[in-house]
Amino acid sequence: MQQVIRQIRQELGEHYSFSEKSILARILLEEVSGRTFADITSGKSSNLSDSQRRKLEQILARLKKGEPFQYVLGRTSFYGLEILTGREALIPRPETEELVEWIIGDNAGKAPAILDIGTGSGCIAIALAVKIAHARVEAWELSTAAIQLAEENARRNGAVVRFVQRDILKPFPITTRFDLIVSNPPYVTESEKESMDYTVTAYEPAEALFVADSDPLLFYRRIASLADHLLNEGGRLYFEIHSSRGEEVCSMLHEKGFPEVELRKDLSSNDRMVRAVKH
Repeated sequence: MQQVIRQIRQELGEHYSFSEKSILARILLEEVSGRTFADITSGKSSNLSDSQRRKLEQILARLKKGEPFQYVLGRTSFYGLEILTGREALIPRPETEELVEWIIGDNAGKAPAILDIGTGSGCIAIALAVKIAHARVEAWELSTAAIQLAEENARRNGAVVRFVQRDILKPFPITTRFDLIVSNPPYVTESEKESMDYTVTAYEPAEALFVADSDPLLFYRRIASLADHLLNEGGRLYFEIHSSRGEEVCSMLHEKGFPEVELRKDLSSNDRMVRAVKH
């Protein structure tokens, strides 16, 4: 097996750092062999079969083209849950786990009505539904394909989430109120696309990533306006944000009538999350 590990590292050499190659070698060997990495490295597992080697070669070929390994494997881990992944939706990020952690901490012992706007894979809504006892969770998404993926993720994780297909930029009737709204909307401007990693721009859905340079806060402003009608008094609005627009988002929220706004950094010390309270 050590020879196979060296082969994986060698073939991925031009595409990943040493630490990334080591992590991927473990993940890929567990994937193709169906055994734990501990069993593999301890010698309890025999060499790969011909079919397992073919599967490994197919995976390596896709990785070398730049396809994210989460899409290649079809799943990823998010806040301790297994989330199916596909090109219908963005790959869940660790920074978003930090946003979920903040929300869970704020709602310990409560049974809030939660709305996730732009749910994508459903990772935020599902994590909150699973981790906050008695929460009522609804999730909105424009993409039909993303909703189908999110529904399957909810089913697999035993999460009760009501998914609704909705274009928030168009008028719609407001019939339900919530205690909190969370959103990780598109916030990367089109002009930033050239400086982004190919594995993101070539594979992840552009409609979930990019917003026009002329209006980078388009979705934040719209959601803040909706929150005035959707949130109960004392309700909270949570955003994941672009690291360079923290102050802009906070200023916009103050202008929209939210007197209490907090900006938080992620573990990499980048501005990443905002919470606003409705009074």
